[in-house]
Amino acid sequence: MTDTFQPETVESRPILVCFSHLRWDFVFQRPQHLLSRAAREWRVYFIEEPRFQAGAEAHFESTTTDENVERLVPVLAEGLTEQDVVSEQRDLVDSFLGLLPEAPSVAWYYTPMALRFTDHLSFPVVVYDCMDELSHFRGAPPELTRLESELLERADVVFTGGYSLYESKRQRHSNVHAFASSVDTAHYLPARDRSVAEPADLAGIARPRIGYFGVIDERIDLDLIEAVASQRPEWQILMIGPTAKVDPAALPKQANIHWLGMKRYAELPRYLAGLDVGWMPFAINDATRFISPTKTPEFLAAGVPVVSTPVHDVVRSWGADRFVAIAGDVDTSIAAITETLERGRPQAWLTQVDDKLAESSWDTTWARMRDLIEAKAMAELSTMAVAAAAH
Repeated sequence: MTDTFQPETVESRPILVCFSHLRWDFVFQRPQHLLSRAAREWRVYFIEEPRFQAGAEAHFESTTTDENVERLVPVLAEGLTEQDVVSEQRDLVDSFLGLLPEAPSVAWYYTPMALRFTDHLSFPVVVYDCMDELSHFRGAPPELTRLESELLERADVVFTGGYSLYESKRQRHSNVHAFASSVDTAHYLPARDRSVAEPADLAGIARPRIGYFGVIDERIDLDLIEAVASQRPEWQILMIGPTAKVDPAALPKQANIHWLGMKRYAELPRYLAGLDVGWMPFAINDATRFISPTKTPEFLAAGVPVVSTPVHDVVRSWGADRFVAIAGDVDTSIAAITETLERGRPQAWLTQVDDKLAESSWDTTWARMRDLIEAKAMAELSTMAVAAAAH
């Protein structure tokens, strides 16, 4: 159901308000995994970036997701100045907070840019879940670095999406915790059954199949994909996911490269069941310097052996014990994929994978984050009580 926002009045669970640069119905990734778990205990409101519509009167378009998260999309009139866009969002957020039956307990930020319209607000606990170094992405706003510094000053607790990000932020805040990519193993286990019905758009694609899934943007090495496909025309390269900030005309067009588009999270196990090797052909550039790809453990949970370019966090967390083969150029990528195809997926390897994955479930990650948030909240309440007693 989609409508303008109406407050929830029945339940009295704690309220978490998230400010995100990503849309809930985009690729199902870290924000969705964490906040869908938060929504089992708290009321979660997920505020996205605006959508523009001719002649629209500013309002929040409200949708309750399957995960029981209240998704709020600001709908604004086309043609507004940047200053007006910020002002309209500020008014919408203020009105939204005023309609709630009680004040939010937690403000959860994925983007420092949201401070442009929330910097006048205060919350009992402010969380900055830094999942990427956004300032290194193509088209990053020039004020992003300044606003991140401000958010780090305001935040009570900072989570990072990997160890490289943790090392980058730990000198800038006293309460930083690394939570690298986790996995919902049960979701991907059906992919290990290679007899599952194949999606229609895989029918007729020969083997071996080497595949990637995820966003296709400036982090993907299109030249590497093109070169490997050219040198191994018998391999079928499957690229599953939406494009962003990439000109579709720039995508390699060889007959053995298949651009399959975005798939729903529920569909992914069937696609992964059809792969012989998972491939993460990331470019080594500023945009990938701090990434910790969620798809690494997801490939492995699906029982798909993985080859990756030498992304720092992938090498550190997954490069040992043959969890992921690391290859940085065309020749080493071809060699690594060839060896991986020949080795297959022996049971001993799958047992090692399962032991490794047991350390990194989203349920465990969320539980640890929740404990840190609640500990901070209790500390804040104690400080307030002492201050009140002193007066």
